[in-house]
Amino acid sequence: MNYWVIILVSIGYLILLFLVAYFGEYRAKAGKSLLKNPYIYALSLAVYCTAWTYYGSVGNAAESGLNFLATYIGPTLLAPIWWFIFKKIIRISKIYKITTIADLISTRYGKSVSLGSLVAIFCVLGIIPYISIQLKAISSSFQMLYDSSLVSNSAGISSFIFNDYTFYITIVLAFFTIVFGTRNIDATVKQEGMVTAIAFESLLKLVAFLIIGFFITFFVFDGFADIFSVAAEDSSLNKLTTLDFSGGYSEWFWLNMLSMMAFMFLPRQFHVSIKENTNEKHLDKAIWLFPLYMLVINIFVIPIAFAGKILFSGQEAVLADTYVLAIPILLSHEFLAILVYLGGFAAGTSMVIVSTIALSIMISNNLIFPYLVGNSRFIRLFENNIGRGLLNVRRASILLVLLLSYGYYSLISVRFSIVSVGLISFVAVAQFAPSIIGGVFWKEGNKKGAITGLVAGFIVWFFFLVLPTLDQTGIFDFIVQNERLFNIIPLSDAQAFGLPMSKIPAALFWSLFINTALYIFMSLRFTQSSKERNHAEVFVDVFSYAKEFENTMVWKGTAYVKDIKDLLIKFIGYRQADKILKEYELRQSLQLDPDNLADAKLVGSVERTLAGLIGSSSARLLLSSTLKEEEISTKEVLEILRETQQIVIVNKQLKEKSEALERVSRKLFNTNEKLLKMDHIKDEFISTITHEMRTPITSIRAFSEILYDNDDISVNEKQEFLETIIKETERMDRLISQVLDIEKFNTGKQNFHLEYLTLNEVIQEAVSTVQTLIDQKEITLRINLEQSSEFVYVNKDRLIQVLLNLISNAIKFCDQTEGEILINSKKVESNFIVEVIDNGQGIPDEIKESIFDVFYQAPDQTRKKPKGSGLGLSICKKIIEYHQGDIWVESDGEQGSKFIFTLPAKVMESINEN
Repeated sequence: MNYWVIILVSIGYLILLFLVAYFGEYRAKAGKSLLKNPYIYALSLAVYCTAWTYYGSVGNAAESGLNFLATYIGPTLLAPIWWFIFKKIIRISKIYKITTIADLISTRYGKSVSLGSLVAIFCVLGIIPYISIQLKAISSSFQMLYDSSLVSNSAGISSFIFNDYTFYITIVLAFFTIVFGTRNIDATVKQEGMVTAIAFESLLKLVAFLIIGFFITFFVFDGFADIFSVAAEDSSLNKLTTLDFSGGYSEWFWLNMLSMMAFMFLPRQFHVSIKENTNEKHLDKAIWLFPLYMLVINIFVIPIAFAGKILFSGQEAVLADTYVLAIPILLSHEFLAILVYLGGFAAGTSMVIVSTIALSIMISNNLIFPYLVGNSRFIRLFENNIGRGLLNVRRASILLVLLLSYGYYSLISVRFSIVSVGLISFVAVAQFAPSIIGGVFWKEGNKKGAITGLVAGFIVWFFFLVLPTLDQTGIFDFIVQNERLFNIIPLSDAQAFGLPMSKIPAALFWSLFINTALYIFMSLRFTQSSKERNHAEVFVDVFSYAKEFENTMVWKGTAYVKDIKDLLIKFIGYRQADKILKEYELRQSLQLDPDNLADAKLVGSVERTLAGLIGSSSARLLLSSTLKEEEISTKEVLEILRETQQIVIVNKQLKEKSEALERVSRKLFNTNEKLLKMDHIKDEFISTITHEMRTPITSIRAFSEILYDNDDISVNEKQEFLETIIKETERMDRLISQVLDIEKFNTGKQNFHLEYLTLNEVIQEAVSTVQTLIDQKEITLRINLEQSSEFVYVNKDRLIQVLLNLISNAIKFCDQTEGEILINSKKVESNFIVEVIDNGQGIPDEIKESIFDVFYQAPDQTRKKPKGSGLGLSICKKIIEYHQGDIWVESDGEQGSKFIFTLPAKVMESINEN
């Protein structure tokens, strides 16, 4: 492929990456931060899947089969407890303004400068080789695209003339990282552009890998079955479909443990999962989305590995690491080759960018700043603008890390596979596990234990893994003799370091065993300092102290507010310093006087602000050297923490009481609302019942007065008046009976005679009562009664009352011109269901429940009100519920209503028993 086409594609991709990063920052400035999206957070975690995943997994699978899965199974098994471990570390990091692993460990053990420096050095030594293999992957893929002959002559890559392409990529990545990773001296500020770009690259490498995997599986071959059937005929390939337990199950266990610890403690993972986290709840999404990402990106690893083995059979010069790109090149699919190249480019650059930022912060905060902040010449050189000087130091650190990585790539990494170098870096960062896990969950861990364990662990790592690797370059021939370290300790995979495991898991076991043992022993052997005890208490019980963190600050000495403000101005400028102090005043509800002495809370607040700029250990060193600090005893520390704990307890109790009071208030409010509603219903009840009673009384009185005052009224007229009086009297009687029924139901005084009846016979009897009225109104009546051998145990008169009320309502409200009424009965499970359906106006959703209330009046007064007392449906509901049934209405609010009630069914045996 044309050299300049590849160059233009690479430059075009980098320009796109810049645009994506700028878009992320633009959204943040507009108040629509993408980092608030949990999916962006989960995708940023996929920086774990580097060129090692993209290229190395296929190479590893081609050499050792399913063993490559350990790298991904470990973090997946860890996922359920992410929420517990990561949430705790995130909470600690937020309140202490921690941005790196070195800061985390240093802060936990008394903000020790020496410990922070040690961790920073170990991180640089462990991660630079890992960055170098990303540069190797980018360089190799570029050269393979340019000269396809390299597919069959991979050994010539390292001496190819265009190898300097890697140097140019290194410089461009340094520029990108400086632009988007060092915009603010405060390392706690979220790097919106960088994280957005990393999330974009995570998507790109996933899509590219899936496309090439799908192409190879379903176009080059005829699906998974075809690839695996071809592989099954080759014994060398068939064995790759099973896990290799030749080193015992312990080797598989330790490889999974290694990937777990790498996911937690790799600087890049700490940076995106802890430092860039904006919301602890994002972990809920990442717990399942990140394992899903790893599952999907590994679906085609084995098929691609088999395809490479089959297509390049007999061509040993073709490295398995290159199969992903070599196959489309071999088949002359240039577009696919470019896409695969960009996916690998994304996988490599994302790791390089994040790791470089993380290492640069550690180098500046833990190796350089502790010595610069105490240097008077440096302070004078950047008077009132120290922040700018420190920012330039961090930018120089980025360039230094990338140049060292390029140098390591040129001298060493180019000779080894991606996987072998990556695993060595994994073992390096695993050494942080005892001091971090112990520091977060064990209060007794101390600085001496952390330093001793870390040094011992890294010595084992360096001698067992790094020196043998360097020896293969011919630099240290005396290190390994006869496959033994110093001709004493066995290094062969059959019995590495005296264990039946390969070198990586064996080195991990011994280094962690010695590291952990010394950490525990030294922590128990020596006592903690007061500062260590202070941070140990807060780290382990961070959820208890988080809200009262400022009260946990332990500081004793003499410092004036003016001195503290001057110190802040030197680092962040007058405006920012004034803003921070005003925020502190607002938070503490006080007014700071420059001439007054500062208390521990103010000193602690300023220290945390400086920690975000120069690291916790540098901030502590700066305050100790600038202000007159006095030593404080462990007893005083514990006393302060006890007081803080009491404040936490009191606040918790106050919160609980406040919540209880709020619940009581809410309950009283609801009760009052119910009483007001009941009072309103009572008023409506009295108003309605008096109105209903006044109507027949008025009629009775009027006709009675006519009869009394007029003797000359004919006999027929007298007869009509008397019939009206009798009807109105009967109406009064029914109304009074209904009111009495309601009162009996409400007071529980109802007492009905119950008997076993056939439901359909009761329905037929009720229908016959109103049949004449139905015929008069020319309403079509259809009855559909399902026969059953079971019975209902009811009061017949009351059940007929319910049926008559429902049928009467249906007659009133069905269509005036073509009225239809349908009555159904059926048995469903252990209940009879009766439906009375009309084709009338319908009932709106909002009043379906309310129509069963006493004297309910619809809020829509434009609707035609039904004639009657307004008690019928309420009494129906109470009668049905008394018989252990239920009643409700169904309607679309436009056409027709369906009133439904249920009654329990009784079998013949139940009747006999009764």
